[in-house]
Amino acid sequence: MSLPQGIVISTILLMGYLAGSIPFGVIFSRWMAGVDPREGGSRSIGFTNVLRMAGRGSAILTLLGDLGKGYLSVRFAQQFSVEEPWIWLTGLASVLGHNHPVFLGFKGGKGVATGLGVLYGIEPLLGWITVAIWGLVVWQSRYSSLGAIAAFGSLPVLMIWFRPVPSAVVFSLILTAMILMRHTANIKRLLSGTEPKVGRP
Repeated sequence: MSLPQGIVISTILLMGYLAGSIPFGVIFSRWMAGVDPREGGSRSIGFTNVLRMAGRGSAILTLLGDLGKGYLSVRFAQQFSVEEPWIWLTGLASVLGHNHPVFLGFKGGKGVATGLGVLYGIEPLLGWITVAIWGLVVWQSRYSSLGAIAAFGSLPVLMIWFRPVPSAVVFSLILTAMILMRHTANIKRLLSGTEPKVGRP
């Protein structure tokens, strides 16, 4: 007997949010380096600040964990007979969980890696293109935040070009807005010339 559609949708959205809320940056930083990334640097729980605070090993594991929770959230949702807009919404729920995790008092990261994981789960080509843009900008500027801003700022245009479906385009617009909002402080520092570069305190 199949479950009512409302229960299925509520379940996948809740699971997406809870998966996104898993604070891998805090977990791996404490486990491997005995530090909490929320207590220094940008105070973010994502890859860049974990790299700064806890080192390369913790940062790589954090990146894999944050990518994985976005990817697995939408792959889990795809196992059910729901329409595509609900799959995209589950991805947004996962990013929301990362940015505002219930396990950390709703104060989390910026959603970049988790958003990429969602893209890899639904539209892998766009995931690779977004990473390529991020990597190129970081390589040229040494600013990780600028790479994220450029990559996700380009996402709606890329989505319109590669997958001009209303639900996908709306997803890209919302995801971009979520990520840019979390980078407000970085944008101010970039404009003032005080944003730290990758590999520097």
